Formats: sequence, C-alpha cells, structure tokens
Amino acid sequence: MATFDSKYDMYPAGDVGVIEGEMNIPGQGVPSGDTMEFNTLDEPIKETFLRDLRAVGNKFYHVLIPREKTSLLKEWDLWGPLLLCTFMATILQGSSEPTNKTGDGGPEFAEVFVLVWIGAAIVTFNSKLLGGNMSFFQSVCVLGYCLFPIALALVICRVILFSTQNTFLFFLRFVISMVGFIWATFAATKFLGDSQPEGKKGLAVYPICLFYFILSWLVVSHTA
Repeated sequence: MATFDSKYDMYPAGDVGVIEGEMNIPGQGVPSGDTMEFNTLDEPIKETFLRDLRAVGNKFYHVLIPREKTSLLKEWDLWGPLLLCTFMATILQGSSEPTNKTGDGGPEFAEVFVLVWIGAAIVTFNSKLLGGNMSFFQSVCVLGYCLFPIALALVICRVILFSTQNTFLFFLRFVISMVGFIWATFAATKFLGDSQPEGKKGLAVYPICLFYFILSWLVVSHTA
C-alpha cells in the first residue's frame, strides 16, 4: 500500500518496495504548492508500468545531458542500475576463455554483477564517512544510473569486435571506453558533488573515478 510523507505529501515515499523512494537531499526543501492525492492502487497496471518506464528513461536522459543537479535527486530507484548491471554482466561474461569444462560463463557474470554493486556500496560508504549528506540509496542510484555512458561504450566496442582486430581498432576501443569513463565520472560528480563538505570533495571523487575506471577497463579488455 502506497504511503505518503507527512511533510512532503506531494511525493510518494515509495510504492514499489525497497527499490524506489524519495530522493531529496537532506537540508534542501521541496517546492511548496497544491498537494495532490495519488494512489497506484487506483490505476491500471499498464499505466503504472509506463509511468515507471518513463521515469527510468528520464533519468537516463539526464545522465547523458547532466545540465542540472536535481534530476536524479527527486526520487531514487534501482531499476535503471539493475538493468545496466545485468546488461553489462551479460555482455562481459564471454570476455575470457572458460577455465572449466562446462564453460557456462557463470563466474564472469557474477564477477561483474558483484563488482558493480559492491563497488557502488564502497563508494557510498566512503562518501558517508566523509560527511556526505546524501542517503545510501540515493548515492547507489546515482552511481548506477551513471553507468549508462560506460554501457554505451561497451555496445560500440562490442560492434567493433566483429571486425578483424588490429592496433588501430584496439586504440579506437580504448578511446571510446575512456570517453565513457570521463562522461560517467563527470555525470556522477555533477549529481553527487554538492553532497560533500567543502575541502573533502577530492577524497570523495577519487573512489568514483577508480570505480568507473575499473569498469571501463573491463570494456577495453573485452575481446570475445
């Protein structure tokens, strides 16, 4: 059953379990205005699905064009990060020759999947220890959605791999991966930068860069 925050009653506190909720940064107010009643129990399942799909697509758009800082901070959700993580793990699972006789590629999928979520959690804990005022799930949401440029780089590099590989194509894949890395890092710092105290932003940005660089290197090293 959908619940409402008594203070900010125009935003649902979360109507799909533990993977969606309010994303307002603590200390920043929500614009006041006429309140409206909204209950997902009164709408068809199709409309609920399309509404959530539009919300995910809107977050992807703001990652690609991070012109303002509040687009990902209204309501957090983990649908987009879960989709990107599963997609990247599926593509990268064939990045090396199987070492066992079954050759099902399971360990590679698990490595990427765990790396994304554990890495995002570590970066978030580092941010909280430095005094960041953003909630855990807000940070994980932003870090997950900002994987989008790296996922796009993975798709382009996967297409390039269909051709006979040479030094030029490797260099091209490297450049594309680094563009995705820089894009993802810029978008993440754009959304997360204001949550850190002055003088500690560099300490918070470094783990974000390292997190995205490792994932980008997996894209470069993907050869199968």
